[in-house]
Amino acid sequence: MRILVTGRSGQVVMALLERSALVPGVEVIALGRPDLDLEDTASAGAAIAAVRPDMVVNAAAYTAVDKAEQESALAFAINRDGAAAAAAAAARLGAAFIQLSTDYVYPGDKTGAYVESDETGPLGVYGQSKLAGEEAVKLAHPSPLILRTSWVYSPFGGNFVKTMLRLGKERAVLNVVDDQIGNPTSALDIAHAVLRIAPGLPGGGTYHLCGSGDVTWYGLARETFALSKSLGGPCAEVKPITTAEYPTPARRPANSRLSMDAFAARFGFRLRPLQEALAETVSRLV
Repeated sequence: MRILVTGRSGQVVMALLERSALVPGVEVIALGRPDLDLEDTASAGAAIAAVRPDMVVNAAAYTAVDKAEQESALAFAINRDGAAAAAAAAARLGAAFIQLSTDYVYPGDKTGAYVESDETGPLGVYGQSKLAGEEAVKLAHPSPLILRTSWVYSPFGGNFVKTMLRLGKERAVLNVVDDQIGNPTSALDIAHAVLRIAPGLPGGGTYHLCGSGDVTWYGLARETFALSKSLGGPCAEVKPITTAEYPTPARRPANSRLSMDAFAARFGFRLRPLQEALAETVSRLV
């Protein structure tokens, strides 16, 4: 099976390349700029047509949440129009299509975990562009699989866990937001899930794909440093602060918890518990 994943160095891209090496009969091809540029819809379609994959995983995206507030046109060009072009190219080939989306499509004002049928309501441009991408993909492909994930971390690229470990080497005390809660998700586990469902993917739908276990950013920082300390790595004291004490250009959802029940019911598995998945990433980084 040939899987084309958009992007070259993103967390999910790198995880798919690594994990696919362990799966016989699966070839993952990563294509990013300049060969496949989601900002250039024509090039995106041509690149996918040239590879002729059995499946396309759209992992590339505009993800600069704060910067998107000033670059809305670019965010929509990549996250909506580029995603639609990739989906349309896959449809022309008769290839399956997976669109990776985000918890930021929700407003974050729900008490419990979000389910797929809950009303969306992005707070900022990034979430708005990703939600628009979901809708555009549905129009461009007959049966896309949309996977909303959250708080992605891994040994690759830039992410919260890597940032904490870097800052832990530089500072003795760190202030971290404690009134935003979500499901940290390992990109390695996202890759595992995609590779597991890819061969028998019967059709589309919208599902949550996230780590098992919820925590605040403050709690995730503490977990990260506890694991790091046990391995002889960097460790800093973490103090909780509120979102109001750490203002950013873009508003973040206070509650990003996602229920994975629907995904588990359809595909028969869940992602690993936070402690187990986080331990793998921290150990590799340390």
